[in-house]
Amino acid sequence: MVTLNRIYTRTGDGGRTRLATGEMVSKTALRVEAYGAVDETNAALGLARLHTGSDGALDPVLARVQNELFDLGADLATPERPGEAPGSVLRILDSQVERLEREIDELNGPLPPLASFVLPGGTAAAAALHLARTVCRRAERQAVALQEAGEAVSPAALKYLNRLSDLLFVAARWANDRGASEVFWRSGATR
Repeated sequence: MVTLNRIYTRTGDGGRTRLATGEMVSKTALRVEAYGAVDETNAALGLARLHTGSDGALDPVLARVQNELFDLGADLATPERPGEAPGSVLRILDSQVERLEREIDELNGPLPPLASFVLPGGTAAAAALHLARTVCRRAERQAVALQEAGEAVSPAALKYLNRLSDLLFVAARWANDRGASEVFWRSGATR
C-alpha cells in the first residue's frame, strides 16, 4: 500500500517529476503523458460511475477497472529494465486483458446489432462512458507514441488500453437502456 502523509512536496515546481524508479523526467515526457492520460481515464470513469451505481452488471466491472487503471499507471510509470525478474514490478497481465474480452462479450451479447455509428449521448451514464472511452483512446495513442519513440512499454499494457476502450464503447451501449436509447449518426442528414 502507498502511504501519503504529505500531499505537496515542491519537487515538481520546476517542471520535473519522478517516475516510479526515482528517475527525474520532464512533466511533458511521453511516459508522463501516457500515464497521465490513464489517470484522466480513471477520473472519467469515476464520473461515469455516478450514473451506474444501480447497475449490478456494469458498475462492479467499472469499479474493478478503476483499480486496474492504477496498476496500469504504475506499469507505465516504471520503465522496464533489462533482466527484470517476472513479478518484481507491478505490470498488467494478459489475464486482465482476457477478462476484459469476456466482459465485452457478456455485455455485448444481448445488445441489438449496430446498423450505423453511435453518437456519444443518450443517457447520462452512456455519455460519461463515451467520454471515458475517448480519453482511453488518447491514453492508448500516447502509450503507442512512447513505444514508437523507442521506450519499453509492456505489450499487455497496450492490449489492455485497446480492449478497455472497446469495453467502454459496449458499456455505453449497455447504459443506453441496453441499446434502446442510442443516438445514431445519420450520414449527411444536416446538408
